[in-house]
This record gives sequence, structure tokens and C-alpha cells, in this order.
Amino acid sequence: MDDIANQSPPPDSPIEVGQPSAQGAAAGASAAPSAASRPAPTGIWRFVRRLLLSEYFILYLMIVYFIILVPLLPTLSRPQNLANLLSNTWPLLAVAVGQTFVLIIAGIDLSQGSVMALTSVIGAAIFATAASPDVLSNSPLWGIVITENGGLLSGNPLSVPVGVAVMFGVAALIGLFNGTAVARFNMPAFMVTLVGMIFFSAFAIFLTQSENIRNLPEAYIQLGKGDIVSLYFGEQAESQIPRRQIYSFLTYPMVIAVGLAVTAHFMLSRTVFGRQVYAIGMNRQAAEISGIPVRRVITLVFMFSAFCAAVGAILFSARLEAGRPTLGAGTALLDIIGATVIGGTSLFGGKGKVLWTFFGVLFFVLLSNTLNLMNLPSTQIDMVKGGVIVGAALLDVLRNRLLSREGT
Repeated sequence: MDDIANQSPPPDSPIEVGQPSAQGAAAGASAAPSAASRPAPTGIWRFVRRLLLSEYFILYLMIVYFIILVPLLPTLSRPQNLANLLSNTWPLLAVAVGQTFVLIIAGIDLSQGSVMALTSVIGAAIFATAASPDVLSNSPLWGIVITENGGLLSGNPLSVPVGVAVMFGVAALIGLFNGTAVARFNMPAFMVTLVGMIFFSAFAIFLTQSENIRNLPEAYIQLGKGDIVSLYFGEQAESQIPRRQIYSFLTYPMVIAVGLAVTAHFMLSRTVFGRQVYAIGMNRQAAEISGIPVRRVITLVFMFSAFCAAVGAILFSARLEAGRPTLGAGTALLDIIGATVIGGTSLFGGKGKVLWTFFGVLFFVLLSNTLNLMNLPSTQIDMVKGGVIVGAALLDVLRNRLLSREGT
């Protein structure tokens, strides 16, 4: 709001210096009583307004939600469930970070789920250690890329780094396609990414004939479920294996996702590129007039979104120990966009932070977990999630109106 308030008037409406006109004086005189007649906001209203406008609003809401449900759902606060919450947080955070950038420029990326599916299949076809002909013999990749002995680079010590690099390369190409179509051909982002979602999801299914590619190397699986520091409680059995593991204190998925989020936060808040992203979201035409390379920035944003989707594919597929052509199908897109919007990133562009997305992801994962603990059917869970997303959009409208009132 400070940036908007400090903007100079447009060139076609110059400010005249001198004695104000009679009409202006009359208008000012008539406006003064109405402003003075406004009732002063009460203490409760000031508190509610500050709470709604706080960037930590979703965090406060999540804490209250957790405290209310703990007595009703005792399993919610158990260490095993908390560990499950964290393990579900990191892959979703990685993908939602990329969606945040796209929403800030007033776009949307519906193809992230298909990027996850396709890259997980391609990566698995490169570094899988073995494959079953009964499962994959009908795949067009069989005998060329993958055989009974595994993927293309099976047994090679560089198979995982090369496979991950190929996954990022494929994602970057898809992002380049989306960004070019949106930036240079002025095609709607919704339509472009919708087509990408349908095409690349179908292509991933075609490559494997709807089958999963399993037998992934241990070095890759560690990226999705490996522990750096784990806390154990309880006595050890004869096998020297602890009887009860409380939770993993520090994991590879956590380091990867948090590292990506911190890097993205730095890009948005401390670089010229980040300021250009916000400027395009607030007013694309004004950004073009001011000399911002709008087309290049939009293209890079969609490429970064696809890159984040590939990171999410690595964390998800490594955790599931399989390259899955349906990895991003179902409610994955609802979770990605829902978590980002709930965090406070505006669907209208120009507003959003990685920190907000992190809070939104935490809240959305907690919401999904509690709904599952209530043993609700999947249809009802999706209905609740959709209602929460609509509520988040309405909250964004309300916050914008409060901000506009404060500015007048």
C-alpha cells in the first residue's frame, strides 16, 4: 500500500498549482462533514481489522484450529501423526512455491500436476535398478529405455544425478512452452496450462501404460524419506532397533523444500526480478511502459513454476518409491492452488509472499489430516476443501476492501 500511495499521478492528469477552483472548494467543504461524521472504530473492530490484515492471520487461525480439535481428535497431537503432517508438508510446499510466483503475475499454472507425473516417470525410466516385463512389456519404453535390468543408466553411479537433471530439463521445457504461449502470444494462462495438464498427463500414462516404475535406487529414495537427524525413545530390542521412533527431526525433504522456499523468498524480496514480478501482477501495461521486460519475466516465472513441480515430483516419487504416471492427478491440483490461496496470495495478482504460502500449506495439510481422522468420505473431504478455498478468496476480497478504506 505504501508503494501505491507514493505513486505519482498519470501524465494525462497534471496537477495545477495555484488557487483552488470554487467547485473544488465546495466539494472539499461538503466532503469534510461526511468524513468527520464517520463514527470512530471501536476497540473490538480495530482488533478484528488488525487481525484480518495481519500477514500472520492464517498462522493464528491454524493454531486456534489445532487447539480446538485436539480434545476431539486425540490422535491429532500424537508424535506419529505430527511426523506424518510434516512429511506431507514438504512436497506440497515445494510445488506451491512455484504456484505463488505465477499467481503474483495474475496467472495460474494448472499443469504442475502433469509435470510431476511426467518427470517422475522419465526419471524412474533412467535410474530404475530393475523392471518386470509382466508389468511394463506393453510400454513403448520397453526394450529401448528400460529393460529387465533396469533403466537406461541402471547401475551407473551417476544415474541418479543424471536422472534428476533430465527431470529438471523436461520441466524447464514445459515451463518454457507455457510461458512463451502466455507472454508472446497473449494466450490465457488458464487455457494454456489446462491443455498442458491434459496433454502431459496423458503422455505420462501412455509412456508406462498406466503402470508404475518401481525398483528405484536407494540414493534416490533417500531424497524423499531419508533422515538426517532422528529422535528415538524407548528401550532397544535384541536386534538393536528402537521399539518406537517418535519423529524425524531433520530430513532430506525438509532441507530441500525449505531451501527452495528460502531461495524463492530471497528472489521475491531482495532482487530486481522479484520487484518486476510484483509490478507485472499489479499492472502489466504499466510495467511494459516503465521498461520491464515483461515477456521474459513471465516466461521465467512459468519455467520456475515447472521447476518447483519437478522438485515436488522428486520428493513425492522418492517417498512412494515409484515413478507414477498419475502422481499429480486427483486432488493434487486442488491442494496446490488451495494452499497457496489460503496463505493469502491473491488470485488477482500483485500480492503474495512465500512465507504466506508456507502458512497456507501448513493449514491445508492440517485440514486434510483432521478430515481424514474424522473418517469422512473422500467426496465430503473435497467439498470441505473447496469451501475453504472459496472462503479464502472471499477473505482476500474483504482484506482488499479494508485496505482501500484505510487508504481513503
